[in-house]
Amino acid sequence: MIHLQKLSVGSKSIETLANWQTGVVERRVAQGLSAHHEHVTRMFPKQKDALLSGGSIYWVIKGMILCRNPIADLQEVVRRDGVKACAILMEPTLIPVVPVPRRAFQGWRYLKPEDAPQDLGEALGDGDELPPKLMRKLVELGAW
Repeated sequence: MIHLQKLSVGSKSIETLANWQTGVVERRVAQGLSAHHEHVTRMFPKQKDALLSGGSIYWVIKGMILCRNPIADLQEVVRRDGVKACAILMEPTLIPVVPVPRRAFQGWRYLKPEDAPQDLGEALGDGDELPPKLMRKLVELGAW
């Protein structure tokens, strides 16, 4: 298994990313397609089998990995300009993770499972929940 990490350009929070993804899923369903979130990227991941065996896309929002979508499928598509691309289909549920700082980068990058942040629910335990701003500040201070 392996994961991807990707910048969520324009997202201000997990909530704004979730709202955008909901719109993508609604458009896909209206077109008779599966109810997955879709992200089209120019490069097709070479590690397809590893990604499809439990991989996720970890989203970087404002310099922090904050959440992930489990990857459902990778499909070759042809863009409007005739260029082949990869459609990454993801489960439409965003899973918050323990925030981890990340510098900006272009495209996507592989993320080894041992380097992937833990899901937030697992890290906090039953019923515990910190506001996202407080969690971000704790990470920035090195207290998490």
